[in-house]
Amino acid sequence: MALSACLMSCATVVSQIEVLAAGDLGRRRVWTDEEKIRIVEESLQGYRQGSATARRYGLSRSLLTIWRREYRSGVLGRAAYHGFVPLAISPPEAEPREVVSQPRTDDDVRIEIGLPNGRRLTIPASLDPNILVRLLPVLDAS
Repeated sequence: MALSACLMSCATVVSQIEVLAAGDLGRRRVWTDEEKIRIVEESLQGYRQGSATARRYGLSRSLLTIWRREYRSGVLGRAAYHGFVPLAISPPEAEPREVVSQPRTDDDVRIEIGLPNGRRLTIPASLDPNILVRLLPVLDAS
């Protein structure tokens, strides 16, 4: 009995406590796109790094999941792009006319792409995919 009484009186409780200033309550942290990208890339470095990274930066796991989804789809950091891409818009054809069908070569094959903002883009099928990857976000954002 004496030993258990000693253990009870000698035991200490250790817990992690975070002290918040009164001004910090109810305030959300504003993260820049660069910070979000850095945190997301860090969370993708290894197996099961998402939760550990979220804890390290004081984020909820669900917020980090949203950032990771935006990162994968290319939405995260898109607004930070400022640049010009050459673009030529041709006037619409005047009247439909009778066209004699001719055999098409690979150079004549065209692809029409409908963008989410309602615009349509017609490109040659031989266009380099790297050029298209750089062109689509600019056209879709404007």
